[in-house]
Amino acid sequence: MLAQGDGEVCGTAIESPMDVVLEFDVVNNKSINSPYFTTPGPVTRHLDGKGYQVTTGIGADMLEGARNALMQMVDLLSHQHNMPPEQAYMLCSVCGDLRISEIVDAPNWVVSFYFPNIVFE
Repeated sequence: MLAQGDGEVCGTAIESPMDVVLEFDVVNNKSINSPYFTTPGPVTRHLDGKGYQVTTGIGADMLEGARNALMQMVDLLSHQHNMPPEQAYMLCSVCGDLRISEIVDAPNWVVSFYFPNIVFE
């Protein structure tokens, strides 16, 4: 089984060999500003049956909010599981999900970091 969080936050990632079959449709005479894609079903199959630990970060932009949420999670995991912050940081990169929680109160951007509890079972 493979897993990768939505918020790859450091150089740690999960790599795996796999075979992939892709099908492309060519649309003539259409101009787009950036690539887009469509999926035939769910994008993720999260193992969220045990819930999440969630930290939030608030910042003047989303990047600052994301960094704040991430650092709060690194601190939380380090203390809860008695691990060095570097290990918690790498674990966040492969298991956690960054989610935009609020943009309505700009310039106070809120980003949440979701870490699945099942990882430690």
